[in-house]
Amino acid sequence: MANCPLDGYRVTDFSWVWAGPLLGMILADMGAEVIKVETKKRLDSARLTPGRSTVGPETDFVFHSMNRNKLGITVDMSDPRGAALIRELVEISDVAVENFSPKGLRNLGLEYASLREVNPKLIMISLPAAGQYGPLSDIVTYAPSLGALCGYSSLIGYPGERVLGEQTPYLDVNSAIHGAFAVLAALYYRERTGKGQYIDMAQIEVGASTIGEAFMEYFMNGRVMGTMGNRNPAMAPHNNYPCKGDDKWISIVVKTDGEWRSFCDAIGNPPWAKEVRFSDGFNRLRNQDELDRLVSGWTVEFTYYEVMDILQKAGVASAPCLDLTERFSDPHFEERGTHLQVEHPATGVDIIAGLPFTLSETPGAVRRPAPLLGEHNEYVFGKLLGKTGEEIAQLIEDKVIY
Repeated sequence: MANCPLDGYRVTDFSWVWAGPLLGMILADMGAEVIKVETKKRLDSARLTPGRSTVGPETDFVFHSMNRNKLGITVDMSDPRGAALIRELVEISDVAVENFSPKGLRNLGLEYASLREVNPKLIMISLPAAGQYGPLSDIVTYAPSLGALCGYSSLIGYPGERVLGEQTPYLDVNSAIHGAFAVLAALYYRERTGKGQYIDMAQIEVGASTIGEAFMEYFMNGRVMGTMGNRNPAMAPHNNYPCKGDDKWISIVVKTDGEWRSFCDAIGNPPWAKEVRFSDGFNRLRNQDELDRLVSGWTVEFTYYEVMDILQKAGVASAPCLDLTERFSDPHFEERGTHLQVEHPATGVDIIAGLPFTLSETPGAVRRPAPLLGEHNEYVFGKLLGKTGEEIAQLIEDKVIY
């Protein structure tokens, strides 16, 4: 940990599901001691994702990936003694992370205003769906409804067809990254001033910030952007094209007339490539349907790696549409350690995402697997908070710690 940039910082992580835990994971990967607070009364749903709920809460790979490097405790925060333990932990922490609705920790007396009383230098970040105030502040959402609320989902679908929306936690991931940046900025401010602060980060506002092009189109041109499939209003060809094999596809993007000429050279300059209807970007955009059909006629004769090799050598942006299995076996990802194998006591070897960035002097690392339920109770309550064995035993008997 001495070679990690956040070595020496401690984080109390109240969060669950995706956005908050991923934020905590980033801090933990960079060396912070992140203590995940859980309760057996209501398990983190990341421990029970579809397909894993019948196997048990210790075996879920989603949880293992987002909570590696963390310590884990179990405490009943609804019990006044449990809430008191949390206040003691926050008192010796630098950061607190939570992504409940605003009333979540407030109902337990563990909101920022209360925690600041025990630790004025605390930096606390909340990642609710719609922020800590406003008419929508108490709404309950998950990733698809977040995308729908901020307008992002309305852009996903094929031209002229119904909106498909997103079914991935895209905004959770973006919120986690934005949140980690905000925490680091607050830590930097505290280093200079000695002052802690509160960070209110609405996930729908993060989502809105990712679709600036759509906002500009509306405010500057009075047009509401809609579904475009894989196309782009300024580039053609710009799509996914079929390749040799069962449901194999290649993504190809041509931005300039120079790239178009390189593309035509790479595919052997077929007669249709010289037609006026494809002579410049404007004409290619007007004739995208036919252009996509002709490009598909060429790509389908090759595997997607063959197409990528041909086009990339010509300076044309292209890449295979890899499924999850193919991504794990891709030689580039393997060489860069994009995925790591980590031993976990409940599952053996887990394959989890590696660190997405590497600092040359303080690179960070995956040092330990995700915690078992209450795995570090003795360390946190005993060593960090100084509770005696008898006190801990009584708290366990009373199901305050369990």
